Amino acid sequence: MPNAFLELYQFQARYNRWINERMYAACEQLSDAERKLDRGAFFGSIHRTLNHIVVTDQVWLRRFAQSGVENGLRFEMLEGGLITIPEAYQLDAVPFDDWAALKAKRAQLDDAMERWTAAMPADYPQMQMGYSNSKGTRRDHPAWQAMTHLFNHQTHHRSQVITLLTQSGVDIGVTDMLALM
Repeated sequence: MPNAFLELYQFQARYNRWINERMYAACEQLSDAERKLDRGAFFGSIHRTLNHIVVTDQVWLRRFAQSGVENGLRFEMLEGGLITIPEAYQLDAVPFDDWAALKAKRAQLDDAMERWTAAMPADYPQMQMGYSNSKGTRRDHPAWQAMTHLFNHQTHHRSQVITLLTQSGVDIGVTDMLALM
């Protein structure tokens, strides 16, 4: 029997890779200086916004790996060199000043997310996860709520980047999830 939760997150992971590949390709139409230009966005530049997404993805994937352990699961694809940010981090950190390194980390994270959702047990989204947020506030809720936030957060900031690209004369084309189907 199909599991709608699991299928949703697997689809979101596939979409995530697809749209990130399109967005990063569009970003390459700009020079490094243009990508790093402060354009008045929440994180200033395209480059800083893309770094923010990478930082927060690593934060969340670390939390998911830990919640897996706490629920008797091991998500091997979320281990190893995937998480490169320190335990103490800033949401506006720029761990990847180099474009090629940022792009490579994005691809690595997208691959891990697809493999993670593909290997995920059907009941994982309903399992409880606990963690402390960036301000130290304790949170406890089903994993599906955090998974929904992970993908929604990416969409929110990708929209900012796409707006900045459009303002720079770069059109990335269709971004709708349904275009992937």
